[in-house]
Amino acid sequence: MQVKTSKASKTTTAANSLESDNSESKTILTIRDLNAYFGDFHAVKNVNMDVDANEVVALIGPSGCGKSTYIRTLNRLHEEIDGATVSGEVVLNGENIYAGHADPVSIRTKVGMVFQKPNPFPSMTIFDNVVAGLKLAGIRKRSVLEETVERCLKQAALWDEVKDKLKEPGMSLSGGQQQRLCIARTLAVNPPVVLMDEPTSALDPISTSKIEELITELKTQVTVIIVTHNMQQASRISDRTAFFYLGELIEYDETKQIFMDPKEDRTERYISGRFG
Repeated sequence: MQVKTSKASKTTTAANSLESDNSESKTILTIRDLNAYFGDFHAVKNVNMDVDANEVVALIGPSGCGKSTYIRTLNRLHEEIDGATVSGEVVLNGENIYAGHADPVSIRTKVGMVFQKPNPFPSMTIFDNVVAGLKLAGIRKRSVLEETVERCLKQAALWDEVKDKLKEPGMSLSGGQQQRLCIARTLAVNPPVVLMDEPTSALDPISTSKIEELITELKTQVTVIIVTHNMQQASRISDRTAFFYLGELIEYDETKQIFMDPKEDRTERYISGRFG
């Protein structure tokens, strides 16, 4: 189907994308003709989307509409499921992450992931949780690890709360603190893009507010793509919003446009609570 957008929309044709290669562009992710399957089930259908650097993009839509599947295609997690396949292109800073030579492990250091439920490594300290990715990459220099821990915990607005107990287990923290610890762990490998799959759905309102503030601050350094069922959250923190329905990208535009004057009737009905 044809996605309806305004002139401000970032959904463009591949031809237009090629024409703009010689001009200055903030686009960090270019998704073209993306399809995702679970066996014969077509979960994500022919999605085209451009994502700019240093923006927050919210993905909204009813449960089961393909949002979480979609973001898992953006760092090649989807294919880890038996029988799951992907077709199309996801271009990150000029590199197609589905090219034959592309290494999925390397891609996941560039496109980080924060999941719905906090998942600190249970056998690791707070310190070791943050630098797990660096150690996996062979970085062992203590001064580098210490600098990274402090920097990333500060970025995650957690440093002041844990700086005196870095040797304690990550699992000893509260739920909201654990989620911020997971964000710090993701930031430690300096990914230009961070994916978040309903990162506040299991948190209390105070912790949710802290995560939202953190996301707003993080966009000065990274691009954030967040799945959320919370319409108010999407309107508060995102620059652009994409509405998915039955695996299709129905509308993608500036958040204010989506919430105040959507172009698609299905978007308007979902935003107003008349279906979904």
